[in-house]
Amino acid sequence: MSWGTELWDQFDNLEKHTQWGIDILEKYIKFVKERTEIELSYAKQLRNLSKKYQPKKNSKEEEEYRYTACQAFLSTLNEMNDYAGQHEVISENLTSKIIAGLARYVQELKQERKSHFHDGRKAQQHIETCWKQLESSKRRFERDCKEADRAQQYFEKMDADINVTKADVEKARQQAQLRHQMAEDSKADYSSILQKFNHEQREYYYTHIPTIFQQIQEMEERRIVRLGESMKTYAEVDRQVTPIIGKCLDGIVKAAEAIDQKNDSQLVIEAYKSGFEPPGDIEFEDYTQPMKRTVSENSLSNSRGEGKAEPKFGGKAKGKLWPFIKKNKLMSLLTSPHQPPPPPPASASPSAVPNGPQSPKQPKEPLSHRFNEFMTSKPKIHCFRSLKRGGSTPEDFSNLPPEQRRKKLQQKVDELNKDIQKEVDQRDAITKMKDVYLKNPQMGDPASLDHKLAEVNQNIEKLRLEAQKFEAWLAEVEGRLPARGEQARRQSGLYDAQSTPTVNNCAQARESPDGSYTEEQSQESEVKVPALDFDDEFDDEEPLPAIGTCKALYTFDGQNEGTISVVEGETLYVIEEDKGDGWTRIRRSEDEEGYVPTSYVEVYLDKNAKDS
Repeated sequence: MSWGTELWDQFDNLEKHTQWGIDILEKYIKFVKERTEIELSYAKQLRNLSKKYQPKKNSKEEEEYRYTACQAFLSTLNEMNDYAGQHEVISENLTSKIIAGLARYVQELKQERKSHFHDGRKAQQHIETCWKQLESSKRRFERDCKEADRAQQYFEKMDADINVTKADVEKARQQAQLRHQMAEDSKADYSSILQKFNHEQREYYYTHIPTIFQQIQEMEERRIVRLGESMKTYAEVDRQVTPIIGKCLDGIVKAAEAIDQKNDSQLVIEAYKSGFEPPGDIEFEDYTQPMKRTVSENSLSNSRGEGKAEPKFGGKAKGKLWPFIKKNKLMSLLTSPHQPPPPPPASASPSAVPNGPQSPKQPKEPLSHRFNEFMTSKPKIHCFRSLKRGGSTPEDFSNLPPEQRRKKLQQKVDELNKDIQKEVDQRDAITKMKDVYLKNPQMGDPASLDHKLAEVNQNIEKLRLEAQKFEAWLAEVEGRLPARGEQARRQSGLYDAQSTPTVNNCAQARESPDGSYTEEQSQESEVKVPALDFDDEFDDEEPLPAIGTCKALYTFDGQNEGTISVVEGETLYVIEEDKGDGWTRIRRSEDEEGYVPTSYVEVYLDKNAKDS
């Protein structure tokens, strides 16, 4: 099966077919090139996707990746990043192994094809020239033969005519002979050229054309083989990265199997455990008795009464209330309403809403229970110095629940210990360098390191003092240290205005009307209440300053502990604005203050007082 013998007369079709083969090769190159672009784009999009969902440094998201489910997701992102890298490898291998090689091969193929068809056209032109020569000699031979016949006929005619002179007959005879000679010469020339043409034609159809067509056939078959090899390489490039992609997918599966729901549940407990005890049972209130409420002997409600014994703390005969808080303030703090404030009435009086939401006439929670809850929860001490200062970030994390505070303190202690170890290592290195300078003075001056060594020692001392301070707070939280008494507090300068900022700050918080703690910026550790005894000087603390005024829009009958009744149109002082719970703290006189629903009053805050 040879194109030279089978397709000897299909020169033009072979030319078209070989051009089509080159076009197919270029089309495949274009296909592979677009595939590489897709792989690169896909890899880029995968990397961007992985980067988009990576946790941001020093953010809350970074803390969330303590959970095994989030760690598995992070492993998935990392594996997808490696997965994208394999698609980049595919693109690189396709470019280097297929596109670059095929592009060079196409250029060589075009040159080879051009050379073969140039030889074919040259052979065609040669045989066409030989054919033209044959046709020319044939026409000349035919013409000479015809002229010889006419000359012969003319001679015979002249010879038969008796009226023609002998000279004219001789002339006609000579002319006929000449024409016959010319015809013979043309015949010989035609015969020679014919033989030559037949030889060239045989060479053309049985030697030149088969050779050229065979070379074209071989060229085309090489192109087909090269295209098949490129397709195999195309598949092999994908197959080479398949194991690595499989490892990436196996890594994702392994990360998913490593998810531990129990461990995540424990981490949630560690993250949000407050350390508080649940509230106790609410005491029964018997309204059949003539008195308003029945209280236990240790209830603080008798602090409102006149001439009744005050509660005792720590077994002391002298009853004292919470430090920095007057009796009426403590009662207001302990007995603030526990339900959301009622909405403003449709009319001028709350009685216009017969079936409205809960009003302060709800059953009251026993004061004894409120006090027990207050005593068992984390104590909050108002520090007016901090109030005037506006507060700052609590250094001892006293704004956090006990368990969370312990964790933060432990973390701070660990960080300080690491810093101390770094400074100690630096000091050791400087000391060794100083010893080297002492032994070899030509290497440096030992005195030049004294300043640096003193600075490092000073840093170590500061860090150790800082660590001791946080360790003390940590020990107090963990209950390893006994509660300090009043004398110890005074000696430590806890409430002294001249004490350092690290131990001078105290907690400032209040219990909002809905019963939850609104903790403000503070820097005082937890205080053990039962063993404390306070002087009378705390009872003489100045009341909270007014930060504005308010006008009652509706009449409010405050009957819950911590609330105060107001009459429509009445003007009062605002001492604490709404903290988001729907209640505003107001004062009518120095000893009469409490909470009213924010929606019942129109507040006019004093900007200067609020800023101070």
